[in-house]
Amino acid sequence: MTITINETHNPELTSWVESANLPFADFPVQNLPFAIFRREDSNEAFRAGVAIGDQVLDLAALKKTEVFSGLAQSALEACNAPELNAFMAMGKEAWSELRLALSKALRSNSPFQAQLSDCLITQRDVEYSLPCQIGDYTDFYTSIYHATSVGRLFRPDNPLLPNYKWIPIGYHGRSSSINISGSDFNRPQGQLKMPDAEIPVLAPCQRLDYEMELGIYIGKGNASGQPIALDQAEEHIFGMCLFNDWSARDIQGWEYQPLGPFLSKSFASTVSPWIITTEALAPFKTPWQRDVSDPQPLAYLESTQNRNSGSYDVQLEVQLETEKMRHENQPASHLSLSSFRHSYWTAAQMVAHHTVNGCNLKPGDMFGSGTQSGPSAEEAGSLLELSHGGKQKIELDNGETRTFLEDGDSVIMRGWCQKEGATRIGFGEVSATVLPSSE
Repeated sequence: MTITINETHNPELTSWVESANLPFADFPVQNLPFAIFRREDSNEAFRAGVAIGDQVLDLAALKKTEVFSGLAQSALEACNAPELNAFMAMGKEAWSELRLALSKALRSNSPFQAQLSDCLITQRDVEYSLPCQIGDYTDFYTSIYHATSVGRLFRPDNPLLPNYKWIPIGYHGRSSSINISGSDFNRPQGQLKMPDAEIPVLAPCQRLDYEMELGIYIGKGNASGQPIALDQAEEHIFGMCLFNDWSARDIQGWEYQPLGPFLSKSFASTVSPWIITTEALAPFKTPWQRDVSDPQPLAYLESTQNRNSGSYDVQLEVQLETEKMRHENQPASHLSLSSFRHSYWTAAQMVAHHTVNGCNLKPGDMFGSGTQSGPSAEEAGSLLELSHGGKQKIELDNGETRTFLEDGDSVIMRGWCQKEGATRIGFGEVSATVLPSSE
């Protein structure tokens, strides 16, 4: 079952929730992303919701109305939990049936408007939890522009290692420190070794960075020993979110050889609350290309389907809000804008490669796409690139400068998809603030 354009994507559709019809609304009726929420500062149970305009449709309340039936109602019942894992495990047919039922119920002139009106809660009145139990997390390294830029800082004559163009590089990360947007964190400490020092020291990180990524959530899993074929990979991807994989560059520089990142990555990672389903993203799929002069993928990573529509054009923006900006009510400063379409490997190729050895994925597992940098300098997805390894100061809109993050800095990432002939959909935002070290 591949992702196809259907009636839920019709750009002519509007909703009886008027805020969903605004020109730059993140959550029109064509989007319908999922999250786990409750009313802010309440003792309510966390439960599933769907975004529509500036509202959350409470799926627990919707279930009680019994306006749905069949597979859509079964899927709705699976959503009646403090995490989405059971629903994600049902697979694409169930996801699609519930999406269609929600679309019909939320469209203008819906016969269910009266029942569903009582199920809406304003988004500004809610708080979020992680949308699912993330059992395992794998961070990939799929932007060749990021890999080349960073590699050039350390290996000017040989920035890309020999395997990069053959294999979707990744490492297994720490799921326990993935938190929801708004979860501020303390500056990490660890072993640092300055270039001119004889021995390392234990100290707070001085080169704290963000990484602009997409999070990719696995839905239906696979049995151990049963690889997922490339053209079936879409059946196993539930959706995507914004993902900030915070990085302690000075800790990373000392520890990463020979086995890669460890404490430099495991202290904090932040996800946006809403999962944008792969079905919602269908209109924004684009062809995937590989330069003819580069090695072409091995057979298990190659298909006509992946070539024709394997990429997603998701716009990704990063802004920085300093403590001074907040105190003086100044807007955050724009840092960069890029797109996931520049990724050297597709989400389907990540799934196929991850499982080719027989590794079993489970509902709720998450992939990080790796820092998504584009071909131009202003599309860099990290401060490491923007500051050329800390050698060049970045001037912010209010005159402040940065090379790496300072205490009190908030990083805000936003994402959206937009093209002629389709309704713009958004990812919302992911943000968090750096607090002083707790040493």
